[in-house]
Amino acid sequence: MAQWVYAFGNGAADGTAAMRSLLGGKGANLAEMSNLGLPVPPGFTITTEVCTHYYANGRHYPDGLRNAVDSALARVGDLIGARFGAPANPLLVSVRSGARVSMPGMMDTVLNLGLNAETAEGLAKLTGDSRFAYDSYRRFIQMYANVVLGLEHGLFEEILETEKEAKGVELDTELDAGDLERIAALYRQRVEKDTGRPFPEDAREQLWGAIGAVFGSWQSPRAKTYRRLHNIAEDWGTAVNVQAMVFGNRGDTSATGVAFTRDPSTGEKILYGEFLLNAQGEDVVAGIRTPQPVSKIVRERQNSRRPSMEEVLPAAYAELKGVCEKLEAHYRDMQDVEFTIQDGRLFMLQTRSGKRAAEAALKIAVDMVHEGLIDQNLAIARVDPNSLDQLLHPTLDPSAPKELIATGLAASPGAATGEVAFTADETEKVAGEGRSVILVRTETSPEDIHGMHAAKGILTARGGMTSHAAVVARGMGRPCVSGAGALKIDAAEGSMAVGAEVIRRGDIITIDGTTGQVFKGAVPMRQPELTGDFGTLMGWADSIRALKVRTNADTALDASTARRFGAEGIGLCRTEHMFFDGDRIVAVRQVILADDEQQRKAALSKLLPMQRGDFIEIFRMMEGLPVTIRLLDPPLHEFLPQKEEEIADVARAAGTSSAKLRARAIALHESNPMLGHRGCRLGITYPEIYEMQARAIFEAALEVEEGGSSPVQLEIMIPLVGFKRELDFLKARIENVAAAIQEQRGKRPTYLIGTMIELPRAALRAGEIAETAEFFSFGTNDLTQTALGLSRDDAGVFLTEYLIKNLIARDPFVSIDTEGVGELVRLACERGRATRPGLKLGICGEHGGDPDSIRFCHQAGLDYVSCSPFRVPVARLAAAQAALSSPRDPD
Repeated sequence: MAQWVYAFGNGAADGTAAMRSLLGGKGANLAEMSNLGLPVPPGFTITTEVCTHYYANGRHYPDGLRNAVDSALARVGDLIGARFGAPANPLLVSVRSGARVSMPGMMDTVLNLGLNAETAEGLAKLTGDSRFAYDSYRRFIQMYANVVLGLEHGLFEEILETEKEAKGVELDTELDAGDLERIAALYRQRVEKDTGRPFPEDAREQLWGAIGAVFGSWQSPRAKTYRRLHNIAEDWGTAVNVQAMVFGNRGDTSATGVAFTRDPSTGEKILYGEFLLNAQGEDVVAGIRTPQPVSKIVRERQNSRRPSMEEVLPAAYAELKGVCEKLEAHYRDMQDVEFTIQDGRLFMLQTRSGKRAAEAALKIAVDMVHEGLIDQNLAIARVDPNSLDQLLHPTLDPSAPKELIATGLAASPGAATGEVAFTADETEKVAGEGRSVILVRTETSPEDIHGMHAAKGILTARGGMTSHAAVVARGMGRPCVSGAGALKIDAAEGSMAVGAEVIRRGDIITIDGTTGQVFKGAVPMRQPELTGDFGTLMGWADSIRALKVRTNADTALDASTARRFGAEGIGLCRTEHMFFDGDRIVAVRQVILADDEQQRKAALSKLLPMQRGDFIEIFRMMEGLPVTIRLLDPPLHEFLPQKEEEIADVARAAGTSSAKLRARAIALHESNPMLGHRGCRLGITYPEIYEMQARAIFEAALEVEEGGSSPVQLEIMIPLVGFKRELDFLKARIENVAAAIQEQRGKRPTYLIGTMIELPRAALRAGEIAETAEFFSFGTNDLTQTALGLSRDDAGVFLTEYLIKNLIARDPFVSIDTEGVGELVRLACERGRATRPGLKLGICGEHGGDPDSIRFCHQAGLDYVSCSPFRVPVARLAAAQAALSSPRDPD
């Protein structure tokens, strides 16, 4: 018979940390902490298998679950000497979610469950503290009504604020027991008014309502969005953790908090966290009150006058510090812990590997190797390649003038400039129009997840370093300033005031998540410097990866950027991008308008020196590293103007009439240009175009070599080949150009001629094509389009629905479809190398910078991946992780 419930607490547990898939991360770690003998309130975990059963069986629980829960609940009561639902000595519990991987703020929690009018009175008598009892009761009603009954949190905040205003106080802690008992009654009245039913008084009805709400939150819109953004499988499900309550709201010797065993922004080895006296855990993470630092050193750095936990509760702080050191040594990773102090006694409520900024991830990984906690391979595996994006983009120029308007907490590093938006929906809309946005909120909530993802940065007036905004922003790599208390935000009016300064919707601000500063207007940025821990980790990664990493670069600037990030060559130089500059586009249009080959060659002669100059700059920048140049690919009509005034300008420059130009554009128009007259087809119908490009390439290579530079490793790539004879025809024309140059100059450069594999037929006939091609580069953008019958420009309309409905796991244009497109790649590799052993194989589509696609490329036996310059470090680290975790196909 299946075991649906696993107990923990009192120095023992049914589970261990290795059981994350069954118990969820929180349940597995609660079990592990119990087994380590740490002070964990007793409880039990309902497994993820129950969640799976729940959704597979019309939201019904498996047989035997209720009995198992009753037994586990009785055990918890026995351990702490209380009984669930008993008026005199009530057992109160928390009900929390716990997925396999952390999803901060995405699913639901209920605290103080088991309270009703009778048990609240019994709790007051038992503890001798009526204020504490009714504070806990009103909190429970508010949380249960929101999480289980679906009422808005703000309805109850309005009642609370009204009562505080009536009494003339500002803080919740200034309300007495009578005030709180009255507020609890008002809360119950509001529940009955809005739901048509009394607030549930029966403790077991409350419990099963909360369990159902936690399982239900797995399919909430915000959880679905988070899973989609973080590639978390829907069928994993969540566990439910039911745990005896401990109370941080028992007075000034009680507290609640969150701490990291190292600074999650910098990686520094200090106990870093926040706490609130006389509060419950949700007060910290929800950002409702701005908390105080745990450590004295952090308080001093923040210039805070409010005392730290180290100063207010020194004994509890010392115990917490020891527990954190033990947990970090046990898990061999930086931990994020939640704790409660009840009447001076420490209780641990959770531990997990802490989310961290990219800079911190690098430092922690490198430092732990030096400390002997982990080895180099584990350090490489620990850092998320995608997180390196946080390090690769500009930060504020320290010498630039700035107009500081506010200061908050440095919640997530990096800097961002953008228009101010006050709601998540507004942020998503403006970002969708291609503009940079800063999401400004009093505090964020899980419902803001889509806006936070769309924003360039996040600014909040309330909340601390462990608030929802801070944790989610760090996970997403978004700069964030939180707790900027000077801001007076009026979202309805679309404005925020900072003293006399008023910033309105659409105004530009700049935030610096590294310093916590907010500036009016745009502030100049500076390029990052990748040294220190970054260089150390990248060095370790480079020593073990099998895949080379090249870049997609069309200019010397792109090439320079990529070299700085560690690129080992250019895997795709798109020559058509060189044609769109001012004077060049006129010459290109003259080529298109030419009536015959002679006119076309005359126009091409104007482009030849321009192309040659471009290639000279790129070859010099690459200093002998391989450079793959793709000959002209897009349809000619893309170069023609569309507006009447542009047509007139081009006609004048070309010495022809607007009517002729318009007629030429109509003649070149195609219904489906991506499958039309482009790539090698263009070179076959107008071979003089490819001949001009070949001459420019060869002459540039010779000029660079004659100037004393390293020999150019030249690879000429012919696009969109589907038939071997296409490649044969064009290779012969290119070789004729090389022969002509040798005759003229007495030498020719060394080069390879290959092709892009971007059509299913090319993949299927790769063995034959390899008789001519000296290398293959997989153009997976087009190969995905042609294999799946999808237009990349149009598929977004419905692919989102496919993702939401779990019909596909990933967008195939973001991460390669390993089963379909991947099968074509493997087939082409196998057949190509069967014909030409040692055939060089690479990938140059957008997938070349995606870690999951890079793992596939490693497994398929490719020689290199090529990606945009800023993705080069991502690819280097991902390639190393692939080498550690995945076998390669034989060459």
